[in-house]
Amino acid sequence: MTNEFDNKKVYSLLDVTNSIKRTLVERYTSSFWVKAEMNKLNHYPHSGHCYPELIEKKEDKIIAQLKATLWRDDYKSINDKFLSVIHEPLKDGIKILFLAKISFDPVYGLALRIIDIDPSFTLGDLEKEKQETIRKLKEDGIFNKNKSLKIPLLLQRIAIISVETSKGYADFLNVLETNSWNYKFFHLLFPSLLQGEKAVASITKQLDRIRKVIHHFDAVAIIRGGGGDIGLSCFNNYELAKEVANFPLPVITGIGHTTNETVVEMISFTNAITPTKIAEYIIQVFHNFSVPVHHAEEKITEQAKRIITNEKGRWQTEVKLFRSVTETVLLAHKNQVNRHIERIKQSSVNLIRSGKDDLVDFSESLKRGSNALCVIMNQEIKHLTSNLTKGSGSQFRHLNLLLEGVEKSVANMNPRNVLKRGFSITQINGIAVKHIKQLKENDLIETLVFDGKIKSIVKSTKKQKNHD
Repeated sequence: MTNEFDNKKVYSLLDVTNSIKRTLVERYTSSFWVKAEMNKLNHYPHSGHCYPELIEKKEDKIIAQLKATLWRDDYKSINDKFLSVIHEPLKDGIKILFLAKISFDPVYGLALRIIDIDPSFTLGDLEKEKQETIRKLKEDGIFNKNKSLKIPLLLQRIAIISVETSKGYADFLNVLETNSWNYKFFHLLFPSLLQGEKAVASITKQLDRIRKVIHHFDAVAIIRGGGGDIGLSCFNNYELAKEVANFPLPVITGIGHTTNETVVEMISFTNAITPTKIAEYIIQVFHNFSVPVHHAEEKITEQAKRIITNEKGRWQTEVKLFRSVTETVLLAHKNQVNRHIERIKQSSVNLIRSGKDDLVDFSESLKRGSNALCVIMNQEIKHLTSNLTKGSGSQFRHLNLLLEGVEKSVANMNPRNVLKRGFSITQINGIAVKHIKQLKENDLIETLVFDGKIKSIVKSTKKQKNHD
C-alpha cells in the first residue's frame, strides 16, 4: 500500500520487506548446497533449535556472514549422522557443506534454513586439519621430540590430566592402586575438559600448571574414557600437539578408542588404547625395574651367604691352626721359663751364701776398726780437755782484769761521782739544759749539785761566738 507525500510515492517498511520476501521466494524456489564455516552453533537445549552463525574467510578475514536456522528435528537427525560418520557432534568452528533454502522474515530478516549437512565434507576437512598439523610438527622438527625422552627406570610419580568423574580415570586408579605386587605410586589429578571447543585451552592450561611443579613428577598421563570415538578432533589441534611434543616429561596417552589415531597420540611418548592399558604400562615399567632388583637382591643374598659360609670355614680352620701353634709355643716357653726359674733359684742361693760370708767378714773388720778408732779418739779427747783447761784459766784471768777496768770507768761516770768532783747539772722543767737557746729571760731553772738543788731565774743569756 502506497501513500503520497509532497508529490512523493512512499512505501511502508512492511511493504518493502514483503516485496523482498516475494522476490526471494519467486527467485529461490528450490534448495541448494552451500559450503561455509559454522562460527557458532547457538544450540538452545530448552527448545532444541539452533541459530548458527555462518561465515566465509579469506586469508583469515571474514568476507561473508549470514544467519541460519536449524530446527530441532533437523538438528537431531544431522547430529546423529555426524556422530556416526566422523565421531564428532555438530560444534563451533567446523566447516560444513549444507542443503539450505532462503528464508526471509520482515522482523528477523534474511537467513538460510539448513535442511541437511553432509558429514563427509566435514570429515575431509577434519582429516585435512589433522594432516596439516602433522606436516607442521614435522616441519618444526618436533614430531618425535617427546618420544625421544627417556622414561625413568622407576616410573612412580604421575601427573594425570583427566575429567575427575571420568570412568576411564576411575579404571586407571583402580588398576594402579590394586596391583598384585603392591607397588606404590604417587599421582595427582589436574582436572581438564577433554572434548569440545574448550578442550584445547583446558588441557594446555593444565600442562602449564604441571610445568611449574615438574620436579615432582616422572611423566604425564592424559586419560579419557567412556566416550568412544566421540569428540577427538581437539587432539588433532596443532597448538595442543605442539605443547605435548615440546613437553619436558614423557606424555602417555590413553584416550579410549581403537581407530583413527589422533596426532597427540602419534607424537606422545607412548599411547595405549584405554586408561586401563596405561596403568598396566606404568606397572610394567615399574616391574621391569623391580624384577632385576629382586633378582639382584636374591643373587647378592645368595652370594653373601656363600661367602660367609666359606669365610666361616676358613676362620674355623685358622682358629684350629692358631690354637695348635699357640699351645706348642706356650709349652715351649713354659719349659724355658721353668729352666730359668731353677737357674735363678740356684744363683740366688749361691749369691746369698757368698753375701752372708762377706757380711760376717765385714762385721769382724768393722768391730776391730771401731775399737781402734775409739781408743784413738779417747786419747784425742783427753789431750783437748787438758789444753782447754789450761787455756780457759788464763783467758778467765785476763777477762776479769778487763771487767774490773770497765767497772771503774762506769763508777767514775756515775752522776753522783761527777757532782762530787764539783760539776753541776742545770734543768728546766726537769730537762737538762744543753744549749743556750733552750732558755729565755725570766725562765725558772734548777741547778743540781752534789748535796742539793738551786732554783734561779734567768736574767739574761749570752751565746759564745765560737759555738753554733
